This record gives sequence, C-alpha cells and structure tokens, in this order.
Amino acid sequence: MSSSPVAAADHLAGIRARLTGPGGEFELVEQDVRGVRLPVFANRARTLTEHVVRSARYGDREYLVDGGTRLTFARHHAAVASLAACLAAEGVRPGDRVMILAANSAEWVVAFWAVAATGAITVAGNAWWTAREVEYALAHSTPRLVIADERRAGFVAAGTRTLSAERDVRRMTAAHPQAALEQPPVGEDDPAVIMYTSGTTGHPKGATHSHRNLLSVIEYHRLNDALAAALGIAPALPRRFLMSLPLFHIASLHNLAIPRLVSGDTVVIHSGRFDVDRVLSLVESERVTNWAIVPTMAHRIAQHAGLSRFDLSSLTAVSVNSAPSSPALKARLAAAVPSVQQAIIDSYGLTESSTAATVATPIDLEAHPTTVGRPIVTVEVSVRDADGTPVADGVEGEICVRSAFVMLGYWDDPEATARAITPDGWLRTGDIGQLREGLLFVSTRRSDLILRGGENVYPAEVEAVLAEHHAVVECAVFGTPHVDLGQEVAAVVVLSEGVDEADLRAFAAERLGYYKVPSRWRLTREPLPKTATGKIIRTGLTL
Repeated sequence: MSSSPVAAADHLAGIRARLTGPGGEFELVEQDVRGVRLPVFANRARTLTEHVVRSARYGDREYLVDGGTRLTFARHHAAVASLAACLAAEGVRPGDRVMILAANSAEWVVAFWAVAATGAITVAGNAWWTAREVEYALAHSTPRLVIADERRAGFVAAGTRTLSAERDVRRMTAAHPQAALEQPPVGEDDPAVIMYTSGTTGHPKGATHSHRNLLSVIEYHRLNDALAAALGIAPALPRRFLMSLPLFHIASLHNLAIPRLVSGDTVVIHSGRFDVDRVLSLVESERVTNWAIVPTMAHRIAQHAGLSRFDLSSLTAVSVNSAPSSPALKARLAAAVPSVQQAIIDSYGLTESSTAATVATPIDLEAHPTTVGRPIVTVEVSVRDADGTPVADGVEGEICVRSAFVMLGYWDDPEATARAITPDGWLRTGDIGQLREGLLFVSTRRSDLILRGGENVYPAEVEAVLAEHHAVVECAVFGTPHVDLGQEVAAVVVLSEGVDEADLRAFAAERLGYYKVPSRWRLTREPLPKTATGKIIRTGLTL
C-alpha cells in the first residue's frame, strides 16, 4: 500500500463525511422510523417504482443477461409496466402476496419489480424446497398467486392460482407495450419482500423487509459507488456483475439485482449448480467485472486446476459473503485471480439485516486478517451480554445491530419478532463476537447453526423431520468440518428398531431441501446425553 492503513482510513472518512454531510448528495438526517430515531438518507426515493421509472434513462444499455436473453433497461421498463398491468388484472392488490418459486432468470427479476409496482409483497420462494416445504410456505404466506417455473410448478397445491415463469410471464411482459407505470399506494414501512430463513424451531421464518429497507440498501450501494469515484478507483461504466447466488438470498436480490437497476450496470445471470468451468467461461465471455461468492465457491476456484484456460482479467472486485472465510482462503483466491488481489472484501450480515452490517476493506484485512470489518454507514453495532448490557472492547457477547436496514420482523410471527428485535430497534443476531477499536470479529455464528456451502441449516428443522420417522426415538443434528463446503450436516440418531442410513436419508430427502439432508450418520440404540432439564448435550457428540 502506498500509505498507512490509518492514513487511508482517515482519507476515506473525510470523503464520506463530505458526501453524507449537510447538502451532500447522500446527506444523513435523523428521522423517526417505526418509533425509533435513526439516521436515514435524506434524498432517498420513497417507492421502489420510482427507480424503475428513472431507470428507463439508461435506454439500450443492458440490464439483464440471461443466456440468450439480453434485456435492455428500456425493454425492462416496458416489460415491468406490462406485467404489472396484467397482475393487477389478475386481482393483485397492495398488501397481497405473490410468491416467486423459480430458479434465477430474467423473468424472476422482472416479476419482482412488477409485483412491487402493484404494491404487493414478493414472497421469495426457495428454489431448493421440497413439495412439503413449499406447502408450508404457501400456507404461511397465503399468496394470491404463485409465479413458478416448470420444474417447481408441480409443487404448488391444486387450486392455487399459478402463472408459468416461462410462458405466462413472457407473454404478459409483452401484452401491454404502451402501459405506464403508476406509483403504488404504499408507505416506506409497508412490506415489500418476505424472504424465508431456516427455522430454529422446526419451520422457516419469513423475514419481512420493507420498502424503506430496500430503498436504504440502494442508497448504501450508490454511496459506495460515489466513494469509489471520489477515490479514483471506480472502473469504467457500466460494470458487469455476475449473479451466481440464488435470488431468494439477499446477496442476489437486495444487493445485486435491485441496486444495479439504479446504477445502470449489467447483471449477468447464472442458474443451475455451480460448475467452475461453466461459471468461469461465463466470466470470460461476458467480461464480468464484479462477483459476489460464498467461501465454497472461492475454495473451488482457488484449487481449480484449469484456471489458466480462462481470461479473468476483466474481474476487478470479488466479495466473499454468507459465511466466514479464512485469511488463507482469501490469499489463495488472490493468488488464483491476480486481477482482484487488491479488491477482495469480507463482510458480516444476515437475512434479517437486509445487507451487510459490517464490511472489511482490503485495508482492514491487511492490518487485521480475521476481521469482518467496520459498521457500514447508518448502522450501529453493539456487543452485549446475556442481560442486554453492552460489554467492553475486546469482550465477547451477542452481536446486535440497529439501522434502517433491519427487517420489519417475521411474517405472522409476533413472538419470534419480539425475541429478535428489542423495543428500541436492536436486532439480536444470536451470533457471538467482539468489537476491537471499531472492528468486528465474529467468534461463532448462531450456536447451533450449520453453514453448508453458504446455506444456513438449523439442526432443529432437520431434527423435527427425522423425529417423524417411526423408528427414531431421538436425534441430534450438528455440523462437521468439510474441506469444500465448510461444514456438512451430521446426525446421531437413536433407533427403536432396525433401519439403515439409506432409509433415513431417503425419508429426509422427501421432506427437506437436499442441502439440509445429513450426509454423515451414526445410528445407535444408546440414549443421547442430556442435562438435568432433559436437553440434549450437543458438545462432544461425535460420529
């Protein structure tokens, strides 16, 4: 580095202060947000549809690239207006839910913006759900209709109004070529998206994000772009972002598809399983500049023997998301892809926070390789003890986050919402960490959480399914280290009669997404160790 980390950080802070100070493009003011005074962007839009209308100015610039589909901003604007008119004709009204149950595609993104334009709420269905999981989510979110691709339409119960992503959506986007986009009658704190997280009590919970959440995320990304430009490190526009994570994750919807509509950049969509050759070929052919990945992807790229066959020189920035990544992994990735060795960042966030709560820049990581960085603009981070009292610097406790990014709560679950968000607006993440001189260090991600290839797996959900098997007396599910996935799902199962691993695996696979099904098993007739109150003692369990 040409200057010390402290001097570079001070320079960045000065630029940020100018941009966010009085009269700045990203001026921050304090306002009441659902009963709590919080810093917010003064010059933000007030509805998502405002941004769709403004995006038409980018004209023939590409917004979405999906295989043979190349959708310009002008065509996207017209497609959203047409589809929104068709959804309204289908009876979709403000506050209704519309589930999108499909793999990544241009139609998915268009459908999201069209649902927002009606004032309805997008339910981001997990494309890896089984029929049973889809059934639960449908009953829980009660959508007026479902937009599903051909592979998943069969999971939707008969009697539920369903539109085909491949046929109906494509037809509807061209049905009203002269349709105008109307601003829907919604408030900033009305729900815009329900995004399901794995359930700690046996069922997924619907993290509900407001228009304000998403509009705040947009301003955060715009500010980042302005900071990069002021520092003279912004690449030529438009940039080309590769989407290789699912749209039912905040990484792809909230932090890629949505802000790139506003910035005029291109989103190159990858769908299907992550195949290194196929994805790197897409990076090369589409001249991708920016890429968000999970540690499993980083590991596979770094160890890929055929990396030299691909021209990856267009890549200027890579972010590692969804799960902690080691300094050694970042170093291997930087060595494998030299064009990004000075532009690898790390972050900490969760579905409930809509975007990253903290970000570690290359400068931060150079000085502190294990940090997940500093709180992003408008975000407060506090580490607290069991009583909710902030602890001293360097002391471990529960990580709590407060900002206008924090979700409204869990859909139709006031008790879970009250446990997660305090009356004064603090989100209790359940993760353990410590603050040291403004930097956050994460010790443990949710005590029981399994992070398999960037996907969250909660043991209680898997255990609840296994417990339904007639031969299962009790069970415990936990994560074990895996060189590629980070962790894999393991289960110790106490049986009352003779069944084998294949039987249990098949039973679970019918009821759970494939990534939740245990890949390692220990079957026994011996009871599991328990506390005096009857709780299973997970510490020390082995296969």
